[in-house]
Amino acid sequence: MAFFRPRVSREAEVRYHADLETRKNFDHVLEKVREAQRRLQEAKAADAPIPELREAALALDAALTEALRAAEAGQRATFGVKAYDSRIARRKAKATPEGALWTDEVNRLRTLREAHRLSGIPRVPRAYKGGDPARLAPRDTRKTLAAASR
Repeated sequence: MAFFRPRVSREAEVRYHADLETRKNFDHVLEKVREAQRRLQEAKAADAPIPELREAALALDAALTEALRAAEAGQRATFGVKAYDSRIARRKAKATPEGALWTDEVNRLRTLREAHRLSGIPRVPRAYKGGDPARLAPRDTRKTLAAASR
C-alpha cells in the first residue's frame, strides 16, 4: 500500500502566495525609499531644524524597513514553495542566479538600513525638568549652550 505524502504543507503554500503578493509591490516600495531619501537630503540642504531632520530620517527608516520586508518576501517567493519547509531547498535556491540576485538585494537593503540607523538619524535633546540642561544634550549642543551662557 502506497502512502501519499504531500510535497509541501498548507501553511507553506499560504505563506508563499502572501509573499508573491508582497513582492508585486517591491518597485512601489523602492520608489517610496527614493522619495524619503530625497526629502531627507533636501531637509539637510535647507539646514532644517533638528526635529524636522529627525522626522525625515525616521520616515526614511520606515521606508527602508518596508522595502527590506518586501525584498525578503520576494526572496522567499523566488526560492519556491518547498523552501518554506526545507532548509536544503532554501540553500539550493540561493545558489540559482535569481536567488542570488534577491539575496544580494536583501543584504544591500539591510546594510543600508543599519548604516542609516547607526549614523543617519539625528538625536533630539531630551527635555530636562531641573538642573543643568547641558548635561543631557549632545556634545555639539553643549558647546553652543556653554557659549550662550557666557
